[in-house]
Amino acid sequence: MDVIPYLNFLSRWLLFLAVAYKTVKTKEKRWALIATALFINALDVESYILTPLGISIKPEAYDIAYNIPNFLIAGLLFWGGIQLRKERGQFKDVVILGVFAIAAYIWIFLLATDFFDRFEHSFTIKSLFPILAFGASLIYVGYVLRNYVVSKNTLEELFPWGLILLGTINLTYPFIRNVESIASTAFLLAAVFRLMAAVGALKFAIFPSQMAVFEKPKQQKPPEVKGAFIFKSKEDLEKLIPNFFDQDVIIITRNPPKEKVPENTLVYWLTRIEESSRSGDGRVYPISPTKIDILIHLITKNLESGYNAVYIDGFEYLMIENGFENAVKFLFDLKDRVVSKGKVIALIIDPRTLTEKQMALLEREFNKM
Repeated sequence: MDVIPYLNFLSRWLLFLAVAYKTVKTKEKRWALIATALFINALDVESYILTPLGISIKPEAYDIAYNIPNFLIAGLLFWGGIQLRKERGQFKDVVILGVFAIAAYIWIFLLATDFFDRFEHSFTIKSLFPILAFGASLIYVGYVLRNYVVSKNTLEELFPWGLILLGTINLTYPFIRNVESIASTAFLLAAVFRLMAAVGALKFAIFPSQMAVFEKPKQQKPPEVKGAFIFKSKEDLEKLIPNFFDQDVIIITRNPPKEKVPENTLVYWLTRIEESSRSGDGRVYPISPTKIDILIHLITKNLESGYNAVYIDGFEYLMIENGFENAVKFLFDLKDRVVSKGKVIALIIDPRTLTEKQMALLEREFNKM
């Protein structure tokens, strides 16, 4: 008896259950989207798996029944990945998904006709777009998980890598599905990659590694002041808000602290050195200045976990690495998130490093004290 179909079927459910556990634990919609996609994938219309289980699909309905779930899964995974990466989707994300949905509908419409039957390799052509979308969505979610969510160099990395490898092997499906000698091996590899992802997902859900994104202040203190403020120097800040650094503070800086970081403080050091390293006391996190999307994700998590103040003196460096427009978009987005939560952000900037127009733009968003 060939056990590969059963192993593949089992691996689908194990991966779904691992992510479903994370969904129940966090009650977050992004994980619910991914769990829903994996549930649909566990019930995939695939004769290689269903036939040994005694389930058959009507031949005339197979093409449509097989391809619709792939489009649906891809859409859910892409949207879940966007939610993991950005916290909230943007208009352009909705437009892209809308275009994808229209293209998927047109493809399904053509499948319901004899349009594809005129081609010599009709199976490959019929499944090309749905499988490309499905495989790409798995790779995208894996990429987002590895770069934005899970801890690197831990067992958790099996989660994103399993999805990336699974997505890659699925991209070969239209070309090797009907080659029996290769197809069985591909289904076995897919099962192995799902099991990898399931192990990593369980580790991540049950025993998450302590990254900056999970850090919480030892004692949560109410903010001394609220709002967004701009200062010429750290000294000016300390004169006007003497107790600023007594709060639970997130520091974004180009210059790493020379002394031990207090327990109420978390430091993101803007640097190009290896990001997996950190200070001996574990409260200084190196991060590339070009990864501002990751940085804002981490800071948002920290604010949600109890930090109530943000101090940033590395804007000029962010501007050099990303350009003024991208750096200021990051800054204003961060300011909106801080202020909307009733917390405080202090921006340290030397007016000599900016043009009058650039400085005026910042002063419209940040108050002087």
